Formats: sequence, structure tokens, C-alpha cells
Amino acid sequence: MVLPRSRRSAFTLIELLVVIAIIAILIGLLVPAVQKVREAAARAQCQNNLKQIGLAVHTYHDSYRYLPQSYHGNGGVDANSMSWSWIAQILPYFEQQSLYNLAGVGLRGANGAPLTKLNAGTANGVLAISTPLATLRCPSDPDSGTPTFSDRTDFVGVAVAISNYKGVAGANWMWGDWTPGLQNGASSQNGIDNGNGIYYRSTGMPAPGRKLRITGVSDGSSNTLMVGESLPSRSLFTGGWAIANHSSGSCALPPNLKLRKSGAAIAIDDWQHNYSFHSGHTGGVNFVYADGSVRFISDSIDITVYRSLATMNGGEAVTAPD
Repeated sequence: MVLPRSRRSAFTLIELLVVIAIIAILIGLLVPAVQKVREAAARAQCQNNLKQIGLAVHTYHDSYRYLPQSYHGNGGVDANSMSWSWIAQILPYFEQQSLYNLAGVGLRGANGAPLTKLNAGTANGVLAISTPLATLRCPSDPDSGTPTFSDRTDFVGVAVAISNYKGVAGANWMWGDWTPGLQNGASSQNGIDNGNGIYYRSTGMPAPGRKLRITGVSDGSSNTLMVGESLPSRSLFTGGWAIANHSSGSCALPPNLKLRKSGAAIAIDDWQHNYSFHSGHTGGVNFVYADGSVRFISDSIDITVYRSLATMNGGEAVTAPD
């Protein structure tokens, strides 16, 4: 007796549509999860970069007994000047001794100011200041894949390697909509060249400048912001790791500020409103404190607390947020 063969029925159209819908739902759930994982990894990498920078600053301090300085205005402000940044001073302390030597940052005059021009050091036709450094780039920056910019203020036409990190000049300010003025230990509202924080753009000028020691941060190194994030796409005054004018920002302006009080968007050349801190992270900006610890500052931080954290001798009773 021959038994009849059983026939396997095919998917019906409805069943196929159900399977497709389930796959679409799973993909819809998976994509945000992958994005969150990527951002978490990018944020962790950014924090690690800041930890390395903080360690390099402290190692420099241990060697010289004062913090690295910025020399804005040393022989001018453009590529023919010697306006080296504080970042250039710490190159040997995050494994960039060769670049430091190529740039000639260590060549100093009797007053201690650098003698080498920003456009002097070249290797294989590439300027030292055009050399990208992975430690100085945050992977959350949408432009992290672009190694150099040639539209930076005072350096138009010169390819300068970009940094996503710059020093905290303090919170005193006298330009734009957010002007806290003379408070928090400030002796001047000129927060660009006479900030009440650790890193305004001309701490080394006139040479020998302000040779600040960690013990001079009387508000406490664990309560004082030292270095934060910045996006070159947001400001023409941000970017070049070698350039003093590009390597500091003010906390008088809120983090990730996008609009003026009038509601108008802040243009890339509006230095009064974008000489500040911003990031590609969701909801805030990473900072390294003067003690070398790294914390995430929320965009929603109270502006008074934010400004108080930016000063070094303000005498405020403030605790660093978790």
C-alpha cells in the first residue's frame, strides 16, 4: 500500500507581510540601540582624551612648577607669529616629542616666550601645525573625519590641524547677551585676555606671564574646570591646537548655546556668543577639572553654578556636579 505524500504549504501573502513587519520592528528597535552604544563609546573615548590631556598638564606642572601657558599676541596673531597655545607646550607629555621638536615650541627667548613662528616647522612639506593628533579629537564631532581646516580666524588659507578641546578662561565677560561682569574674583570683564579662570588666551603674555601653580587655584582643584570640549563647526575662533586664540573659551556663556536672547541663531563668526564650549554629545559637554578628573556637564546646569565652577579664585561655595 502506497501512502500519499504530504505536501508542504507555502507562505501565504499575509504570513509574509507579518514576517516583514516583525523584521521592520526589530530593525527599528535595533538602530537606536546601536546608536546609543556608539555614542556611549564615543563619549568614553572623549573622556579618555581629556584624562590624557589632564595628565599631560599635571606632568608639565611637575616638571616646570607652573601650568603650561598660552602666548596670544607674541609677535602678532597669525601664522607668522609665535602665538603658541598651552596645548603646544604639553605635546611631549602625550607622546608627541617629535612634533614638539619639529614645531620648535621649546626654543625660547630670555623672557621665556617662544621664538619660533607657527608656520616654521615642516616635514615632507607639511607644517607642524597641520599635523592631526588623535588625542585631540572627539569622535562625536560630526567633523571628526576632517583633519584640518583652512578657514580659521587669522589663519585663512592655512591648513591647521583641529582640536576639540580648549582651556577654560573663566566666567568674566563683557560682550554679547551673557555678561556677568565683575564677579567671582574677576579684576576685569575682559575674559579673553584677563580671565578669572585657568586658561585665557594670553596667560604667558607679556612674558614671562602668569606662572600659575595648582596651589594657586584657591577654589579647589576638584571644583574648578580646566579644559572642555568645543566644535570647530560652531566657531571660527575654535580649532587649531597650536593657536592660542583657538585654545580657550568662556563659561560666561551657557554650554552648547545655539541662540541669542533675541532667538536668532549664532553665526560661526559671532565670537561674542560662540567663544564658549559645545560638543557633539547629547545633552552636555565633557570637562576635565584642575585635579585631572573628568565629568559630564549637562546643558541644563544652573548658569550661576557653571560660572562658579569656571573660576579659580572666586571663593564660591560650589561642589562639582556628579
